Amino acid sequence: LTGVLETIDRIARSSCTVLVSGESGTGKELIVAALHDASERRAAPLVTINCGAIPNNLVESELFGHAKGAFTGASSGTRGLVAAAEGGTLFLDEVGELPLAVQVKLLRLLQQREYTPLGETRSVKSDVRIVAATNRRLDEEVKAGRFREDLYYRLNVIHLELPALRERRGDLKPLARHFCRLFAERAGRGDLLGLSDAALTAIEAYPWPGNVRALENAIERGVLLARGPYVEPEDVFGRVARALAQPAVHITVPPPSAK
Repeated sequence: LTGVLETIDRIARSSCTVLVSGESGTGKELIVAALHDASERRAAPLVTINCGAIPNNLVESELFGHAKGAFTGASSGTRGLVAAAEGGTLFLDEVGELPLAVQVKLLRLLQQREYTPLGETRSVKSDVRIVAATNRRLDEEVKAGRFREDLYYRLNVIHLELPALRERRGDLKPLARHFCRLFAERAGRGDLLGLSDAALTAIEAYPWPGNVRALENAIERGVLLARGPYVEPEDVFGRVARALAQPAVHITVPPPSAK
């Protein structure tokens, strides 16, 4: 993760397009926010759209806006999220979910810095930095014909790949302590002194298949359930806490007796 943060420092002041990849829950949103905050665009909006959460027939309008009467129910014109992000950063989360027709318009935005709202004939100039994220292998999506090759190369100017939390064990304790302080403050738990040593041992022993998001949720639960003065393993993990808090026990099974 240190390498990712160093890259952010080097590229923050440019307007180059960035593609962030990694498993679900690895903290892609946090990395994009850090990139925006370190850039000269930080005073302008950071606008996020989850491309996989919007029906395909509405994605184009959501991104680029539409004119009055552009489709049934469009009783007035609407600015899209590209316009809302003007001067700032537009974060396209799960960009691999975009329909091919919308990919064409996004490519035009990247190449010509302009777009046309749905139902309009006039082009609109745009000054936004595009940052995209995906947990898919976009190169494989290109081979399968589900993602445009030219758009892939336009998005992949700088590629930030976030490792899974199980591959960055050194981040576990700092992240856990950070989330503990954050949630204790939010919950008004001034009585809590932090995570116990046993809780930290359990956190390090767990594989965290849900990555940073799962760790964050577990620590929040622990803070809310803790009786104090420390957050204990059972507060974070419940029933599995006792096994996680203990050193691994290796059992040697003797070979069967010879008959």
